[in-house]
Amino acid sequence: MAIESGDKVKGRISGITHFGAFVELAEGKTGLVHISEVADKYVDNIKDFVNVGDEVTVKVMKVEESGKISLSIRKAVDRPPESRPKPVRASNARPKDNSRRSGSSGNSKPRPLSFEDKMNNFMKDSEERLSSLRKQTDNKRGKQSRK
Repeated sequence: MAIESGDKVKGRISGITHFGAFVELAEGKTGLVHISEVADKYVDNIKDFVNVGDEVTVKVMKVEESGKISLSIRKAVDRPPESRPKPVRASNARPKDNSRRSGSSGNSKPRPLSFEDKMNNFMKDSEERLSSLRKQTDNKRGKQSRK
């Protein structure tokens, strides 16, 4: 039986590294479950989720011509559509409104900065830092040339 992308197969964890787990599949083939494909949440230590010798069901994500097999444990789990994690919408994703300025009303909570505001603040800060570095560099060059 050939292993193809999209198949769900059973295997046994044969090795664990800091970047994922190796799974021994049928016919003596081995595939890799990347650490990002172990669980739906952030995985800091893969050993908190799997151990060598554990039997797992994996979904074959990709089979390369070189023989490398990419696997996923989290995508092998069948879940009803409503239990799948929903994409998180950015809290500051609002239409741009230039009429309100931060600090214009003392009673309201400060509104989250828009991307444009954050970018403008970054550019201003960056220019100030570059200006300071240029002054320091010019001062050093001036002192060295006088000696």
